[in-house]
Amino acid sequence: MMDFLLYLVLGSCSGLMAGLFGIGGGLIIVPVLVFSFTLQGISTEILTHLAVGTSLSAIFFTSINSVMAHHKKGAVEWRMVIWLSAGILFGSALGGVTASYIPGANLQQIIGVFSLLMSLQMAANWHPKGQGSGLTKPLMSVAGVVIGWVSAIFGIGGGSLMVPFLSWKGIDIKKAVATSAACGLPIALSGTLSFMVIGWNHLDLPSNSIGFVYLPALAGIALMSMFSARFGAQLAHRLNPIMLRRLFALLLFVVGVNFLA
Repeated sequence: MMDFLLYLVLGSCSGLMAGLFGIGGGLIIVPVLVFSFTLQGISTEILTHLAVGTSLSAIFFTSINSVMAHHKKGAVEWRMVIWLSAGILFGSALGGVTASYIPGANLQQIIGVFSLLMSLQMAANWHPKGQGSGLTKPLMSVAGVVIGWVSAIFGIGGGSLMVPFLSWKGIDIKKAVATSAACGLPIALSGTLSFMVIGWNHLDLPSNSIGFVYLPALAGIALMSMFSARFGAQLAHRLNPIMLRRLFALLLFVVGVNFLA
């Protein structure tokens, strides 16, 4: 019961983050699930992979309400979503396979370094030269492959890469957040299926699991996140873009430090 209450609270927080930052909530879900699964005595060999797979499955439900709220504001660039998703579906499936070959402890360290780097990039608003130019359909598809691949490995909705990428190409931060949230759906769907297949019938899996997806955690997180995501999306459109960027950077920094501690 205590574990399920934790999943409900986690769902509320992840949904809020998903709507606010367009990140799918995975950067919050994965570290908390790693902590929870450790306390439950789940094998260290699979607990990180179980956390990542469960996070991706929860992000699918979280993203639905977040996207609906952003769409009502007219902030989702659906043409971009289509071309980005063309690459995302392949990349996230490949990412699930890649993650299966990375030891759990190493996977946590990689996530920590990745989060810190993204935090510095967003806080400094650094980007290569050429901002706002060359956002072609082939580039979006290639970017989708890379972002989908990395996102599936880390169990995130892709916002920590998608938002900086779109901002670099000159897309308004609020539209970047909204479009990133929409791209979280194909990332989550493809990544979840990969982790289910890869973890199928693993000997160390806890009961009530489908591959590397733990159903009790999925139910608790999805139940609350679908409500809180709408509030987060509404809040995102009320905040100053500079403040939104700084809050996003702070979130990534805290997560990075947590995984490397």
